[in-house]
Amino acid sequence: MAANNQGEIRYLTPLSVDTKKKKYCRFKKSGIRYIDYKDPEFLKKFLNEQGKILPRRITGTSLKFQRRVAQAVKRARHLALLPYVTDMMK
Repeated sequence: MAANNQGEIRYLTPLSVDTKKKKYCRFKKSGIRYIDYKDPEFLKKFLNEQGKILPRRITGTSLKFQRRVAQAVKRARHLALLPYVTDMMK
């Protein structure tokens, strides 16, 4: 009997398949074409507590708009609208 089931793996509970919520680009969904670097409250949504720019895999933005967000954050930092480095910004 054990010889018949050598290649078969059986589980007591069925394997759970995680269905993650599909990420979407908020800029494409809202129809935003221009990311304003003079709006630090909006740009803070794309920064973590230390002031680093969050990656695309977390925010869900497309490559085109991620580049624009990064450029806007860098411009805002240069004008001292956003800090370069901070502790517990949010």
